[in-house]
Amino acid sequence: MSADLPLPPAQYYATLPKIIVSAGAILHDREQRIILVRPTYQGGSWEIPGGALDGGEDPWRCARREVREELGIDPALGRLLAMDWMPEQPDGRPPLANYLFDGGEITQTWAEQHLRVDGREVTDWCLASPEQWEHLVPPHKVRRLHAVSRALVTGTTAYLHCGRAPSGFPT
Repeated sequence: MSADLPLPPAQYYATLPKIIVSAGAILHDREQRIILVRPTYQGGSWEIPGGALDGGEDPWRCARREVREELGIDPALGRLLAMDWMPEQPDGRPPLANYLFDGGEITQTWAEQHLRVDGREVTDWCLASPEQWEHLVPPHKVRRLHAVSRALVTGTTAYLHCGRAPSGFPT
């Protein structure tokens, strides 16, 4: 094949960057508290319920599957609240595109009656207030939580880079 001719699709696709795609669900109450889960693999840091896509899975289905696996419920997910882009990390983790969907409004009583952690990936859950977020999750995820909280109130979708609207992007 001549260097001037386009590559066959498989060879071309092999030249493209690799990224991780993940999805999660924002289950929330009227006081802007959001359900967080404590994974077994994060060294004590809390997370939004969700995880990486399986092969052939789209973000919306991934978020539903992950919430089912982690919390024992099958949420009727609503609209996309945010997409947060994370660049490649110094530890070698490839770039990450994280999709966050509205998991619906809940109450503490409802959560206590219905949420059941799986024990393998997740050991606990909490309904955390905005004041608690900075003590439970890393700073970029605190920014992400504030962005999805605003999106819930305003009816918008947030486009984020590390939890922030990128420079020059309309907010």
